[in-house]
Amino acid sequence: MNVLQQNIDSVNAIIKIQIEQADYQEKVQKAIRNIRQKANIPGFRPGMAPASLVKKMYEKSALIEEINRMVSEKLFSYIRENNLQILGEPLPNVTEQQEIDFNAQVDFEFCFDIGLAPAIDIAFSKKDKVPFYQIEVTDDMVEEQIKANAQRFGSTQSADTFEGKDMLKGDLIELDEQGNEKEGGLKVEASMMIPYYFKDEAETAKFEGVKTGDSIVFNPSKASAGSDAELAHILRVKKEEVAGYTSDFKLTIGEITRFTSAEMGEELYKKVYGEDTDVTTEEAYRAKIKEGISLMMSPEGEYKFGLDVKALAEKKVGDIQFPQEFLKRWLIESKEGKTEESVDEEMPKMLKELTWHLIKEKIVKDNDIQVNEEDLMEIAKVDTKMQFAQYGLNDIPEEYLIQYAQEMLKKKEQARGFVDRAIEEKVFAWIKSQVTLQEKSITRDEFYKLLGE
Repeated sequence: MNVLQQNIDSVNAIIKIQIEQADYQEKVQKAIRNIRQKANIPGFRPGMAPASLVKKMYEKSALIEEINRMVSEKLFSYIRENNLQILGEPLPNVTEQQEIDFNAQVDFEFCFDIGLAPAIDIAFSKKDKVPFYQIEVTDDMVEEQIKANAQRFGSTQSADTFEGKDMLKGDLIELDEQGNEKEGGLKVEASMMIPYYFKDEAETAKFEGVKTGDSIVFNPSKASAGSDAELAHILRVKKEEVAGYTSDFKLTIGEITRFTSAEMGEELYKKVYGEDTDVTTEEAYRAKIKEGISLMMSPEGEYKFGLDVKALAEKKVGDIQFPQEFLKRWLIESKEGKTEESVDEEMPKMLKELTWHLIKEKIVKDNDIQVNEEDLMEIAKVDTKMQFAQYGLNDIPEEYLIQYAQEMLKKKEQARGFVDRAIEEKVFAWIKSQVTLQEKSITRDEFYKLLGE
């Protein structure tokens, strides 16, 4: 068996695998013998059919199967042994491949196109200046979180007189033009609404000072001001039916419910941070909230640093030649639903991502960057901590973080994602050590403007 590599250019090549009869004959004969032992051929006991008959019936299929196996093994072992950095997967060549006739040929040649990854040359130094943004945690951001916590741990109670954002619950009766109960009209029991959010101020004003047991006439259609979803909720009808209800309704109020935000104090601090928290004063509470926001915003600065580093790296490597026609063909043939038009549209983004992937691989290889189980655990713990922080839970015990992280690492897809993130973080950390960081303090609004949001 012989393998030849024909380089078309720096990123395209053809691999030719030449197979002679001596390479496969013995293996095919062995396969036929195995088939004879197991074949159930009518008129013969198992394993007793004549060898000539079995050969006639199964030789071609055994030959094809053995040739395909040999070609596949040799192709990928050649790529591996010669350390070829390929993109995509090898594809059958359509220009040099001769037609194969398994009935007449004894020697075969198979030709495959391969796309080669372009060589990457990149270096960083202290002359490279990269901004690193730290988002300021303002008093307004702290106040926002304080209000959110107060809302989250607030409580509801019944009230006698309506005010503000109270929720009303009562029975609705549709009225006719004279203000009387409409014959055959709509009746809704225990309808719920919050007049504060009505779109029509005049309708909202009708509810000022009403009490439990009072009856009030209002127009739900005007109150919702064209919001079919809101009107359907009040009247408990389908959205496509609301157009038929434009008249006044009488609401008899059965219940007024008031939501009260949690008050500042140790009871709230324990609800937010757990019974064992050492937060006992408003000052400590605000400091803890600020610390939590800072933790949540920290990845934003790292994210922007990653974008800037990628842009710098891409500028350093310049224009890279890719086997674009090969990649297009590979995508169309291997990815279901891909068309030439869709691939052409996606190609610029794909090549950009591929450029960074190759840069990253080069840095990893040149600097022997490795990821171990401890790295993955730390990534998973950070991910877990961020998820809890979204709900204002910033003091999760270490044993719980480990437990949740271990569960995530058991899921293969998540584990692969953590490996990719761990590698990328180590690459960014290495680059950070090579360049000059220009640390800049910036407000949240200014930061998001930089991101174009």
